[in-house]
Amino acid sequence: MLEKNSESQVHVEKVEEPRSGPSIAFGIERLGLIPMRAPILSCIVLVLLLIGAVFGVHRIKIDDSLSQLFRSESKDYKQYEAVTKRFPATEFDVLVVVEGKTLLERDNLGKLRDMVTDLQLVEGVRGLVSLFSARQAPEPGKLPAALFPNELPEGVAYDKFVETVKSNEIIRGKLLSEDGTLALVVLSLEPEVVGSNKLSKVVGDIRKIMADDLSGSGLNAQLSGVPVMQLEIRNAVERDGLTYNILGILAGCVIAIIFFRKISFMVAAAFPPMIAILLALGGLGWANFNLNMFLNVMTPLIMVISFSDSMQLTFAARDRLIAGQDKFTAFKNAVLVVGPACVLTHGTAGISFIALQFSDSDLIRKFGEAGLAATIIALVAVLSLVPVFGILLVRNEKVFAVKFQSADAGVQALRNFCYWIAVRMVGRPGLFSLLALIVVGGLGIIYANLEPRYRLADQVPDKRQAVEASSRLDAKLTGANPVDVLIEFPKGQSLYSPETLKTIADVHAMVEDSAGVGNVWSLETLRRWLAEKAGSNDVATLKEYVSVIPEHLVRRFISKDQDAVVVSGRVPDLDSSQLLPVVNKLDHSLDKVRAEHPGYEIAVTGLSVIAARNSANMIEKLNRGLTVEFALVAIFIGLAFRSVVVMFSCILPGIFPVVLSGTVLWLLGEGLQFASVVALTVSFGLGLSATIHFLNRLRLETKPGVTPELAVERATVLVGPALILTTVVLACGLVVTVFSDLPSLRLFGWLSAFSMVAALVADLFILRPTSMFLINLSQRLRGKGGQPAPIEKT
Repeated sequence: MLEKNSESQVHVEKVEEPRSGPSIAFGIERLGLIPMRAPILSCIVLVLLLIGAVFGVHRIKIDDSLSQLFRSESKDYKQYEAVTKRFPATEFDVLVVVEGKTLLERDNLGKLRDMVTDLQLVEGVRGLVSLFSARQAPEPGKLPAALFPNELPEGVAYDKFVETVKSNEIIRGKLLSEDGTLALVVLSLEPEVVGSNKLSKVVGDIRKIMADDLSGSGLNAQLSGVPVMQLEIRNAVERDGLTYNILGILAGCVIAIIFFRKISFMVAAAFPPMIAILLALGGLGWANFNLNMFLNVMTPLIMVISFSDSMQLTFAARDRLIAGQDKFTAFKNAVLVVGPACVLTHGTAGISFIALQFSDSDLIRKFGEAGLAATIIALVAVLSLVPVFGILLVRNEKVFAVKFQSADAGVQALRNFCYWIAVRMVGRPGLFSLLALIVVGGLGIIYANLEPRYRLADQVPDKRQAVEASSRLDAKLTGANPVDVLIEFPKGQSLYSPETLKTIADVHAMVEDSAGVGNVWSLETLRRWLAEKAGSNDVATLKEYVSVIPEHLVRRFISKDQDAVVVSGRVPDLDSSQLLPVVNKLDHSLDKVRAEHPGYEIAVTGLSVIAARNSANMIEKLNRGLTVEFALVAIFIGLAFRSVVVMFSCILPGIFPVVLSGTVLWLLGEGLQFASVVALTVSFGLGLSATIHFLNRLRLETKPGVTPELAVERATVLVGPALILTTVVLACGLVVTVFSDLPSLRLFGWLSAFSMVAALVADLFILRPTSMFLINLSQRLRGKGGQPAPIEKT
């Protein structure tokens, strides 16, 4: 089957036919033989399925919620969800950040006020808070006058007025930076606008008003806030989906046509994965899955899952055609010989997605469910469509066989390369196995030192305005991310009772004194201002002032039923490891208030708090799930091959890509993020594709009279070229995510691509000597003469 000629060329003399006996895939691969019996009818059914899939794709909606990662049944999340419903301000706030050294010049202040006035008229805006919302201290029996007069003073009077504005306790450090160079305008949108397609138009109108009204002022205006971030996520997800589809498909087609040099083989190899993508996405649409930052990468993942096996099937059929078989027999035997390995590769990928079910995050669990469904669809599509397209499209088999027997330079060069590696790896298997164990062990130690990392900005496009505007708020107004302290009253206590007001005051003081938290707002802010400016501490004045404040503003800190309030502060967008001590210290300090005011329920909540408390545990749990996955996949493969030798052979090459990728993250100072640990979990299952195809071929090459060394060399030469080509295609299909605006998707993409390449390295340089060493060890332990059957049932 294999020989070396004088020109160092490796030639295939014949092809291996299906072996009798139990299938390592339990006969599932025979599903691919059914459509071959009626290829035309199969194509008609396919067209009907594709039409249904197109309608399914149109049903897919985008989940752009910033809290989606932490959506779960946990007590913390349920509390956060309840607070956002009772105090819905931050979920619907657009933050307009206006900055410039000349911000408080008279002309610019006039333009800023014109902009604020026009923004109130935008359809979908239910209220607005800005420095122009501030009022003077009320006089007895009169409504408080606005801080900014209709006509701004001039000259020295204006300079004095600016100092008054900058020192105003209501807006200083909250709506206007201490140095007077940054102003924050908060627009509260209607909830139905934020959750609909109207959001894009509303944000567009806001941007136009900003540009028109501030024209010529020299001021820089940017938008941030949850609705803007959600819109940018939504746009990025839609844009990225198109990019991934086009670039991934082009990569597969180009490489397939270069090496196969026939359109028919390119179609047989590249079109089933493309069709699998459409069918899978259509199925997800009919199953009411929402597209999000993880599901958005489903397109390249389906390409990864299915393209590897379609290439293996096409290569196997191509070799049989070159050997002189007719097309029906060639593709039938390819399904029977390579099909079992295809089933196992999809099985290991499925186990990877099942492992994600151990996450506390609904988002990640949904991603796992979608990935498992897509894996099943991809398997059926590849097994069915590769032989059908081959039978329908391949013509003149005899002419093809004669032509490519003597002109197959590209594939032959890859086979020569694989043979060169195999000879050296099987020469000293013990030494290379020991080196592999040392390398994997060393990398594993580094991987174990990776720390969990999470920042809200990683979910948001970092090439757009929202992140930049947020960073300016971090720098000038202590941050854009809210930290809320919820205070719920016991029965018998009202909003304005002395005990309640004292509790609010004590909590407010604790939040203000908490290091790392600033821009604190609550009912206490208003009470203090009235006491200082109006000299009034009576409850009647406080009630009166609350009654004249716009309803949308009151709902920011007082519930509709007046049975709870929120003390709200702001924190910068720090890594969760930096933010968690701030949150814990604040929560601990509030124990004193809880003890002094029994019956009042006091809880620290907010998206930043949920992230700080849960992200590290969630990432660590996913990472532990990956460790469990190592064992499950090894046992699964060992049971399928009915061999302990195989089970141990796949462990080192399976772990190597994960620990190597983790080491790269450690060197880059990235740590373990949600995107990276999910990428590693999925890549582990996908990376074993090369291992399974090699072991399947080694099983077929192991027979009486064939030494283990020769069997390994033959298996390497026969499956190696397809493995190399598919790895290149898969890496290209995944690395296209570097074009994404979403940092988490860029990380997912390049890390997955790197893991795939690392898996190929492990397959060539670790699996070969490890298999050889274990085969020899098995032979010695059995103490039998002759050649062992390395991957047969012992």
